[in-house]
Amino acid sequence: MKKPKKLSLKERLIKKMSTKLVVSEVVLNQVINHQFNSAHDALKENNSIEISGYGKFLFNKKKAVTKVKNLINIKAAYEKILDNEVISLKRSNFIKSKLSSINLTLNSLKPKIKDDEDKTI
Repeated sequence: MKKPKKLSLKERLIKKMSTKLVVSEVVLNQVINHQFNSAHDALKENNSIEISGYGKFLFNKKKAVTKVKNLINIKAAYEKILDNEVISLKRSNFIKSKLSSINLTLNSLKPKIKDDEDKTI
């Protein structure tokens, strides 16, 4: 099957499943979104989830602690560049975008490693 260029993987899967199962694409989209939102919420509260037919997904605290440390260092470096250097508007916007992304990641990881935070960070 040739891959259509304009469809995402999720959209292609929904189209293929829709024709194979004779189910509306809208219904399949809602089911898939619900399943992944539920899995995402469960992983926020627990350190592992198991999806039947796909496997078990684990949250690795050790890797998360290392990632948080690295992101904090990168964040400090970007903030230093913004504070100390004269840079172009394009580069400034790029760095601000990166900082925003880093902050989102840090905000999602820190609660998961909070009990280890005092020992390692």
